[in-house]
Amino acid sequence: QVQLVESGGGLVQAGGSLRLSCAASGRTISNYAMGWFRQAPGKEREFVAAIMWGGGTTYYADSVKGRFTISRDNIENTGYLQMNSLKPDDTAVYYCAATHRPSPLRLWTTYDYWGQGTQVTVSS
Repeated sequence: QVQLVESGGGLVQAGGSLRLSCAASGRTISNYAMGWFRQAPGKEREFVAAIMWGGGTTYYADSVKGRFTISRDNIENTGYLQMNSLKPDDTAVYYCAATHRPSPLRLWTTYDYWGQGTQVTVSS
């Protein structure tokens, strides 16, 4: 079993930045791909970004490409999502997730383990 705990969410003005962390415990995450998803009120869960176990391959939703950066530190057993140039449309609960499967990483059903989520609110 893998336990995931997100942190780093909060309230920020449009154009600002936040860095989300996803601390893993229970097992080393070096053998897991990690992903970030978000869900706004009344909307479906949405893929944000994913990173393969070695960290060399990353994937982004078009809506965040160029603004968000996903990374991981397998020694610290932690994943990160750096969010820059935030927009009000980025407001959502952000979840990190982990999976043994290499694909399809854009689908939430691929992931076996989920964190509890952290709220990100971007004011205009």
